[in-house]
Amino acid sequence: MKIGIIRERKNPPDKRVIFSPNKCRELLNVYPDLIIKVESSDVRAFKDDEYRNLGIAVVDDVSDCDVLLGVKEVPIENLILNKKYFFFSHTIKKQSYNRDLLNAFLEKNIEMFDHEVLTNSSENRVVAFGKYAGIVGAYNGIRTYGLKVKSFELPKAEQLKNQQELIDRLNNIELSAIKIVLTGKGRVSNGAKEMLDAMHIKEVGVEDYISKKFDEPVYVQLNVLDYNKRLDGQVLNNNDFYNNPQEYKCNFKRFAEVSDLYISGHFFKEGSPFLFSRENIRSPKFKIKVVADISCDIDGPIACTIKPSTIADPIYGYNPVTEKEDDYTKDGVIAVMAVDNLPCELPQDASIGFGNMFAEYVMPSFFNNDESGILHRAQMTREGKLTDRFSYLQDYVDGKE
Repeated sequence: MKIGIIRERKNPPDKRVIFSPNKCRELLNVYPDLIIKVESSDVRAFKDDEYRNLGIAVVDDVSDCDVLLGVKEVPIENLILNKKYFFFSHTIKKQSYNRDLLNAFLEKNIEMFDHEVLTNSSENRVVAFGKYAGIVGAYNGIRTYGLKVKSFELPKAEQLKNQQELIDRLNNIELSAIKIVLTGKGRVSNGAKEMLDAMHIKEVGVEDYISKKFDEPVYVQLNVLDYNKRLDGQVLNNNDFYNNPQEYKCNFKRFAEVSDLYISGHFFKEGSPFLFSRENIRSPKFKIKVVADISCDIDGPIACTIKPSTIADPIYGYNPVTEKEDDYTKDGVIAVMAVDNLPCELPQDASIGFGNMFAEYVMPSFFNNDESGILHRAQMTREGKLTDRFSYLQDYVDGKE
């Protein structure tokens, strides 16, 4: 079997890659029948010579490979006919901007496998960059807080080499006795928690967080039932919220009234209650000064997230009075960090972590006739048609949605 690691061609450039040089070498040792070719790139976080030095072929043409692995969408003009591709296609939610890309899969007889739907038998995702979004999001949130209150400055995450360097910089600052609220219990929020713990910030329980004052910085990590309650008063479980979010109302207000920094890493889907509205932000009791919105749902559950920000310009201000963008350093203006491609700021670590997951959960299926069904569940297109699992996209393909 011959795998090609493709060059990332989307703009702005993405430095991530599915497999690091070390992981490629490891896989070649594990699977004797495997051949890996890496398409030459001057953007990738790992240099071509790092692959060559480990005996990995670096080439200008991967069209002879059976499977092509990438991270972001491949431009339509670069798609190779009749190939199997794995990347984040951003089509499974009927994203209008990528309808032509999905049609191109069909027209070019491409077998498309989307990383986002590589799942185990319980339908849980097995590969993701979420942890690294949380790691960088937490760092950026602390950095934004320092700039907002003019107490310390940190370099951008993209200027540092790896997570350890981020941690080292964070541990060189003095953080006042602030309260940090972190929503979520999944990969994203646990990545953020990892950074807060590395800073030795004390974690406290919900009731203590709300009711007590502390002489040191503290944080609380919330699951969905900590800030959402059923309309009928029943207390059920997280799965009930995930399946029936419309049956809940949000009571995040009690956290917003005592928090200085909010880091979002929570579950949200259509029908879920919003955490706070523009009206909520105008309340004199609303205390949050900085929002690190890792989820970055525009005009969604976090009302001050009115646009995505960028790695180049990661912070903007939300003025609760005008409900428009403003200078984030002004009093009364909330500083918002809403970069929507955070793992790109830590490309080597993110690539290594993702590659470890792909190697563990996906690679065996190439050699054991997909006995776990992971490839079957993730395959979107075959023989110029949508597979049964993705037939819901037909109206999207036809331009009817």
